[in-house]
Amino acid sequence: MSKQFDVIVIGGGPGGYIAAIRAAQLGFNVACIDEWKNDKGGPAPGGTCTNVGCIPSKALLQSSEHFEHANKHFADHGITASDVKIDVAKMIGRKDTVVKQNNDGILYLFKKNKVSFFHGRGSFVKVADGGYEIKVAGAAEETLTAKQIVIATGSNARALPGTPFDEELILSNDGALRIGTVPKKLGLIGSGVIGLEMGSVWRRLGAEVTILEGLPTFLGAVDEQIAKEAKKAFDKQGLKIELGVKVGEVKTGKKGVSIAYTNAKGEAQSLDVDKLIVSIGRVPNTIGLNTEAVGLQLDERGAIVVDADCKTNLPGVWAVGDVVRGPMLAHKAEEEGVAVAERMAGQHGHVNFNTIPWVIYTSPEIAWVGRTEQQLKADGVKYKAGSFPFLANGRARALGDTTGMVKMLADAETDEILGVHIVGPQASELIAEAVVAMEFKASSEDIARICHAHPSLSEATKEAALAVDKRTLNF
Repeated sequence: MSKQFDVIVIGGGPGGYIAAIRAAQLGFNVACIDEWKNDKGGPAPGGTCTNVGCIPSKALLQSSEHFEHANKHFADHGITASDVKIDVAKMIGRKDTVVKQNNDGILYLFKKNKVSFFHGRGSFVKVADGGYEIKVAGAAEETLTAKQIVIATGSNARALPGTPFDEELILSNDGALRIGTVPKKLGLIGSGVIGLEMGSVWRRLGAEVTILEGLPTFLGAVDEQIAKEAKKAFDKQGLKIELGVKVGEVKTGKKGVSIAYTNAKGEAQSLDVDKLIVSIGRVPNTIGLNTEAVGLQLDERGAIVVDADCKTNLPGVWAVGDVVRGPMLAHKAEEEGVAVAERMAGQHGHVNFNTIPWVIYTSPEIAWVGRTEQQLKADGVKYKAGSFPFLANGRARALGDTTGMVKMLADAETDEILGVHIVGPQASELIAEAVVAMEFKASSEDIARICHAHPSLSEATKEAALAVDKRTLNF
């Protein structure tokens, strides 16, 4: 017999579990279906972000950064540390513990908010009783019914054509997080967020890392000045990045992986590595959803077609996160999840795509919000620019990390902030001030006149705002 709910959420990642919890808080009877499993076969809600993305990668980045500091930077502080070693198995174990804590936290929130959780794969069966019948294929098959459905099934790693992931030699982000020993040579295809973060982890631990990027420019979505500054830092660290390459045949064997490619000059090259991480983007995940059973519309990429409010072509069916248009970011999915729950309740859910921050958690960190200088030029927008280097920031000097800068772009006439771009220490935290400012249509002068603690890295944001009008407090 079918179990009746007001709302069924398919997918328990950032968009799904947030949508389920918010809908329950608004008085709906909610079910959430998620199929992720832990190593014991139990439920592991949280999606890609929690299980093989944001959370575990940050755990490894933190561990590897500690290791590098102990080996290379402690001496600057008068700390002697000799014969420093890394226990990779313990590092991976810590990462797994962090992941499980987050899994368990989501299950606790479901219980606290009275969300019924079903462990298994959710799929459409048919239109039924003015709503939709959903099958849960898990340890025991169940049938659920609701008038409101939220699809939050996320995305999957894109493989190289003809070269599937085996997660032993050819790795997706999943396999990259489970490497058992430090490879002598590690190759990556793609210099996006995953490529740079995973490359940074294993370089710090001693691997010789080479990144092959097909685009002729480094981090094309990032402000050009910021991207150049970041590339200088990565080059100095020993992260080898080749741009403008065309990858050819990829072969695996007993000795590892061999990649044939042509460089930017059109010259034939080859790269032999122990393991290869492929990070060339992600594709929307609608596998097994049985969209054809109810006529749910997909686009040419396989993403679910939605309008500005995340409504699909079917009444009462919504979709959020990586499985729809827009940036594939966990926090974007969360915002959409909250907004959809509120719209179902007759409220006015809000998501501003112009103030969604982006972060790359390398060292230096890279973070930005709003438009880049090249975008403003292309759009014909008159603007003012100001920047300030961390080299001149007292807190950065005390930290021993003066790499990078804060750059601010403002409208030439109104002074409204149009974009803020940061490369340097704790950029992921500093960008939040810019997001708040832009959400409230602040001017660069507003930031310049706000009192910032001294000494703090955030003073660099204030100085960048002052520099927009060619002023400075650093005499």
